[in-house]
Amino acid sequence: MFLPLLESQASSSSGADRPAAINPTISHSVSWCSSLANSTDTDQHSGMHTSISEILKEKSLKPSRRSLPCLAQSQTHPINLNHFLSVPLSPEPKPEVEVLSQSISTSCSLLPPQTAGDGKDHYVEESEATTCETRADESFLLQKPVSRAKLEARTDSLQGKKRAGSSGLFFRDGKKRIDYILVYKKSSPQVEKRCTFEKNLRAEGLMLEKEPSLTNNDIMFVKIHAPWDTLCKYAEQMNIRMPFRKKCYFTDWKSKTLGSRFHLRCRQIKSWLPRNPMKLDKEALPDLEETDCYTAPFSRARMHHFTINNRETFFSNSTRSRIVHHVLQRTKYEDGKSKMGINRLLGNNTYEAAFPPHEGGYKSRHPIKTHGAQNHRHLLYERWARWGIWYKYQPLDLIRRYFGEKIGLYFAWLGWYTGMLIPAALVGVFVFLYGLFTMDSSQVSKEICEANTTIMCPMCEDTCEPWTLSDSCVYAKVTHLFDNGGTVFFAIFMAIWATVFLEFWKRRRAELTYDWDLIDWEEEEEELRPQFEAKYSRVERVNPISGKPEPFQPFSDKLSRLMVSVSGIFFMISLVLTAVFAVVVFRLIAMEKFASLNWYFVKKNWQFATSGTGVCINFMIIMSLNVVYEKVAYLLTNLEHPRTESEWENSFALKMFLFQFVNLNSSTFYIAFFLGRFAGRPGKYNKLFNRWRLEECHPSGCLIDLCLQMGVIMFFKQIWNNFMELGYPLLQNWWSRRKMKKGGGAGQNVDNKAQLPQWDKDWNLQPMNAHGLVDEYLEMVLQFGFTTIFVAAFPLAPLLALLNNIIEIRLDAYKFVTQWRRPMPARATDIGIWHGILEGIGVLAVITNAFVIAITSDYIPRFVYAFKYGPCVDKGHHHEDECLRGYMNSSLSVFESNSSLHRYCRYRDYRAPPWSAVPYEFTLQFWHVLAARLAFIIVFEHLVFGIKSFIAYLIPDMPKDLCDRMRREKYLMQEMMYEAELEHLQKERKKNGRRYHHEWP
Repeated sequence: MFLPLLESQASSSSGADRPAAINPTISHSVSWCSSLANSTDTDQHSGMHTSISEILKEKSLKPSRRSLPCLAQSQTHPINLNHFLSVPLSPEPKPEVEVLSQSISTSCSLLPPQTAGDGKDHYVEESEATTCETRADESFLLQKPVSRAKLEARTDSLQGKKRAGSSGLFFRDGKKRIDYILVYKKSSPQVEKRCTFEKNLRAEGLMLEKEPSLTNNDIMFVKIHAPWDTLCKYAEQMNIRMPFRKKCYFTDWKSKTLGSRFHLRCRQIKSWLPRNPMKLDKEALPDLEETDCYTAPFSRARMHHFTINNRETFFSNSTRSRIVHHVLQRTKYEDGKSKMGINRLLGNNTYEAAFPPHEGGYKSRHPIKTHGAQNHRHLLYERWARWGIWYKYQPLDLIRRYFGEKIGLYFAWLGWYTGMLIPAALVGVFVFLYGLFTMDSSQVSKEICEANTTIMCPMCEDTCEPWTLSDSCVYAKVTHLFDNGGTVFFAIFMAIWATVFLEFWKRRRAELTYDWDLIDWEEEEEELRPQFEAKYSRVERVNPISGKPEPFQPFSDKLSRLMVSVSGIFFMISLVLTAVFAVVVFRLIAMEKFASLNWYFVKKNWQFATSGTGVCINFMIIMSLNVVYEKVAYLLTNLEHPRTESEWENSFALKMFLFQFVNLNSSTFYIAFFLGRFAGRPGKYNKLFNRWRLEECHPSGCLIDLCLQMGVIMFFKQIWNNFMELGYPLLQNWWSRRKMKKGGGAGQNVDNKAQLPQWDKDWNLQPMNAHGLVDEYLEMVLQFGFTTIFVAAFPLAPLLALLNNIIEIRLDAYKFVTQWRRPMPARATDIGIWHGILEGIGVLAVITNAFVIAITSDYIPRFVYAFKYGPCVDKGHHHEDECLRGYMNSSLSVFESNSSLHRYCRYRDYRAPPWSAVPYEFTLQFWHVLAARLAFIIVFEHLVFGIKSFIAYLIPDMPKDLCDRMRREKYLMQEMMYEAELEHLQKERKKNGRRYHHEWP
């Protein structure tokens, strides 16, 4: 049965256009094995070639008229490997005898794979495992047991060292790789469900083996291995795309004739430049072959099309785990439509955990530069998770290979966001430095610092006294740092930056989905959530996709639950507003206390003291409410009964974002748009509960309060998030190791952690968050909101975000590689609902920045004064400071007080003096400023939205060269499939002695 396979290999490897001659040791082993197989299966292969020498003499077929120009250059030819495992080539030189024995043992073990029925007898239950040895797999035995024993002895001697270094990654025989691990307690009462589930897993073709835990006598591990046939069957069902042929990169005639010299000169100039220190060394990362190959949906009928050099490595570890997870999700444990899936068994405590194993340890005694990486986990730690390489690019292909496309896309987005923050941070620093260098020369600050005779009205009515305007000199200078001429420019820049960031991320995502072979991937039809099935099992309808009956949620029930959920959301938002109101009351009380305090330093800087304490209390309330919001969001999402897990995750993510966004920004919105707007005037102040006078803004504006609010919350929240992401898992793992050492049972027998098998080490790690990547995305999206929405008040926000993200990348990397169990490698084509949320934040950022500049800052009042009331009116263009001379005096109104010491005092407003015909009425300047503010908001929004839309129109979502490459490769794939099928059919005709042609038969 193996002769046509060997003939296909020989014919595809021979001829004038083959890359290299066949290895003599391999050909000798193949000849020996084929003759041995032919002796056993003579009846089945009558009429076929029986000599390898005849096969090797045959010439390869010439390509037909439809052959590709790069087909002859490809070193990977289609090989008929339907039931054949080719010899893996070792890069290390070995003695000739060892190579011969290894090739013979490898080639001659190519016998029919084990069926599902055979696997049932090899693994017994726990009670039998203690008395019975694991029996040999009879399906892998030759009909000559003596020869087989000799070959196994030689193979074991060669592979002993390799398996010894991979403890906990294989079954007891050291050959079958562990693809998934299930954990259960021996004391669990769900024995019948577990036995039925495991029996059905064996019936599906999976191999199971049980091991007791070395750290806990009550824990039992179930190791799962997927054989080759099972992997092929489910890879075909899941439409997994596998490597087809080496990519052939082409250049058109324009680049050959016009651009060759130009590109050569560019390469020469680039070689003279210093090497980019952020790039990873090419020698440090392995060559990921599948990224350089065409791929096609796997098919067992066309297996000869695919590049199968080694069955053990053809399916990557992440793909194998994904296939096993697919089987676990669809295997029954009881009779009934909905009694299936590992998620339900985890929910009813039949199993404690289910996870794919890590590929070994992440540390090595030997340096990676001299001895290389032990495994992909070790490589990820050395080239990604270590703090010493914080400035390097991320190895996204390796992350995707190990953790899957969904996690790879998260880190790609996080890295892209961090890189785009660099120009925003630089511009923000320049705006801040401009304010710092012009702080002393600012006309407004000068007038405030020199106003020794300007008496301001008391801040409170009972215990406060009048104060001089020059007492707030420091406050005015600090305000100028963030409220200067560069504020408007920076706000416009950040609004455009947000659009450019999202548009270029679409292009980057398109490139990643192309490189990671996700262009044609369609998400599988998800299974229903167990809670949904249990709730609506009585009402059914036919699924329009699968055509099968499934539980159905009536529209009236869905609408009522949605209304209850929305009511809960509004109730929680009202709770947030209540907390903000409590902080406002605290600020009013603290303002009076600090202004009348006997401590001179606090009394002089009472505004800083009031804002600082209010921000700290607000931060504690925010962090406390976040815990409540998570539980409420979880409760409301479960109340809605979403149909699938993705719907549940999207609903939960949206609720968490709404809650935390309102919680974080409600107090910021109050300070930006309400603080000091309704305070009233001296003699007619507005009071809260007729007791506390509403807070006023400083004569230089309220922007410094907004800046302080943002800076404190952003700084402390990032520190808290980083601690919870890394410090908390570290403490949990340390506590579990401490309990393991102090506890009784099997844990006392383990002196060294290195002696534990991999499944025990992974079990002692922390599982990934139950919400997946929701918490990771939520933190970054909230930070994006802080960076863009009120950036006009705090230009250093992008810098803080940049520094935090540099740490965040390495924190998340360290957490995923060392502190968490390996998550199930999931696939995704984008970042999901978060992209829409980011676009919404970008739109909101334009509106809020327009209002911050127009209402919160003093930019518009200064602008109106300079061009309407200042000394530069009708005198042409002058320096800004000259035009603002006298601005502070014009922005302060006069109040006639009853004080014996000071008859008149000043306050911040545009009102008529007491000696005018209509005292304390708004002046014309007030209406001019109000009109200018409204006009600025309209012009700013339309201008920025127009620029954003124009930029979005100019930047296509997919690069043009990528579109051309995709169309080109689609054409090449069709040609290659045609050529491979033609070549295969011609070989079949040639073997049967029929006449063949170079055209399609």
